[in-house]
Amino acid sequence: MLWEVTKNLLIGLGQNGIIFAVTLVLALPLGMVVTFGEMSKILPVRWFCRFLVYVVRGTPLMLQLFIVLYVPGLVFNTPFRSRMIAALIAFVINYSMYFAEIYRGAIENIPKGQYEAGKVLGLSKQQTFFHIILFQIIKRITAPIGNEVITLIKDTSLARVIAVPEMLMQALRYTQHGLIWPLFYSAVFYLAATAVATFAFARLERSLAYAS
Repeated sequence: MLWEVTKNLLIGLGQNGIIFAVTLVLALPLGMVVTFGEMSKILPVRWFCRFLVYVVRGTPLMLQLFIVLYVPGLVFNTPFRSRMIAALIAFVINYSMYFAEIYRGAIENIPKGQYEAGKVLGLSKQQTFFHIILFQIIKRITAPIGNEVITLIKDTSLARVIAVPEMLMQALRYTQHGLIWPLFYSAVFYLAATAVATFAFARLERSLAYAS
């Protein structure tokens, strides 16, 4: 029984892994695009991006999963055939908004004197950014990005609400047969994943501190 449960949980964990990886790969750069939009001098662009961030961050991810899955079918009569695709879209949009705010906060907190110092040294704006500013931004965002990554590991379990067969959903199926322990057993996998992420970001933070 233990082996059967473990096998099914690992199958579900594969679904969690797909959501996690795709979300990071797409949301990290998309968040930067939104950040540039929020800081744009073009007012409609800035207002739109800030409104989008406000709406996405102000509503539950679970609700966003339902919206992405059902609204296209209700409004445009083009329902999603893949619930996994719907989940990925919802996760990428949600996390890109959080990453955008992390980026924006880091960029806006860089002292203006840093840019002025680059100008005094004869550097262009691009050179100042890549040689002076960028490393400081990376140092500032490492810890909050790490927190979001750990949260993402756990949030992937929310995909079950739209019937994506991720790990927690696999565990919940056993409760229909009176078995509750697989539900708690799934916590072992989440703890292991978050431990790896915590260790990786702690090492990254230390390496950036040594390099400063």
